[in-house]
Amino acid sequence: MRRLPTDPTEILILVTPHFNMAGTMAFLDPFRAANYLDGRTHFTWRVMSETGGMCRASNGLAIEVEPLELSRNLRPDLVIVSSSWTPEAYASPGLLSAIRRLSRAGSYLGGIDTAAFILAETGLLRGRKATVHYEHIDALGEKFPETEVTEDLFVHDAAIGTCCGGSAASDYALFLIRELVGDALTNDCAKYLFHTAVRGPGTHQTDTHLEPLGNTAPPKVRRAIEIMEAHLENPITIPEICELAEISQRQLIRLFRDYVKTSPQLYYRDIRLDRARGLVTQTELPMAQVALAAGFASQVHFSRAYKARFGMPPSRDRIDGRVPFEFRAWPMYRRSDVRQSGD
Repeated sequence: MRRLPTDPTEILILVTPHFNMAGTMAFLDPFRAANYLDGRTHFTWRVMSETGGMCRASNGLAIEVEPLELSRNLRPDLVIVSSSWTPEAYASPGLLSAIRRLSRAGSYLGGIDTAAFILAETGLLRGRKATVHYEHIDALGEKFPETEVTEDLFVHDAAIGTCCGGSAASDYALFLIRELVGDALTNDCAKYLFHTAVRGPGTHQTDTHLEPLGNTAPPKVRRAIEIMEAHLENPITIPEICELAEISQRQLIRLFRDYVKTSPQLYYRDIRLDRARGLVTQTELPMAQVALAAGFASQVHFSRAYKARFGMPPSRDRIDGRVPFEFRAWPMYRRSDVRQSGD
C-alpha cells in the first residue's frame, strides 16, 4: 500500500450501473469475516455511485448507495471500482476526476470485472499491468495499448490493482487482507468462507486443469488450440498448425471430431469470431479494424461469418450487445443447424 492504513482500514466501493454484484460481494465478504472472526472492526466500507440512490446490478437486483460527492471529504485507504457491462458509458468526467483525486490523496486503487477500462481512462494504468474478465481482455488491449494486459485472476502492484471478477474477487480481497493484517487472520477468513485454496498473484484465469477440454482432450488437440489462439490476427493454415503441433492433418481432423465435435477449420474460425465479438461490443474500433484484428481480410466476409455465428451483423451487435445481460433476447451463440463450413 502507498501509506499506512488507518485503523480501521477504510474501504470505498464505487459502483457503476449494471455493476457485477457477485464479484463486488465476493470482494467485500472476506473483510466482513475478518471483523467477525477477530471480534474487532479492522475494516469499514461505504458503497457509492456517481448519482447515489438505487443502483441496479447486472443480475437485475438493486442496492442503495451514497452519492459520489460525499467522497470529497474522505481519505479511504482502499478505493475499489466495480463495473460490468459498458464501462465506457459510465466513465464520466466526474467519476474519472474523483478517482484521480483519491489516487493523489494516497488511496490504493482497485478494479473489479471491467473496471480496468475506467481506471485506464484515468491514465493511471499507463505503463502498468492490468486484467479484466477474459471476455474483455482483447478489447482492453486494443483500446489501451499502453497497458500490459494479462490473463491473471488479479494483478497487484504497490499502488493499483485489477481483478477479473467472480470468485476471483475473494482471492483478491484475501490477498489484500494478508497484506494488511497478516497470515493468521487471513487464513481464518478463507476457512470461514470455505475458500479452501487461495489463488495468489500470477494465477491465470484459464487454468488448463479447469478447461472443459483440459481433462479429456489429447495433448495434440490442446497444442493445436494453443497455436490457433496465438495466431488470431494473422491466421495460419491447418497444414501449418499440424506441422507446428507435429501431427498429421488426417489425425488432427479425427481428434477434433471426436473430442471437440467440430472440424479444426470451424473451431479456428469461431475463436476468431469470439475475439471479434469482444471488440465489437466493448470498443468503438471501426468494423474494418475489428475484422482485421480477427484475421478477416474482407469486411463483407467477416460480417457474413459474424451473422452466421451470432445471429446478427456486427453493426447491430455493437448496439444490442451493450444491453445488460438480463434484458437480452438473443442467444449468445448461433444454433448448430445453421453452422456453415469453411472460413
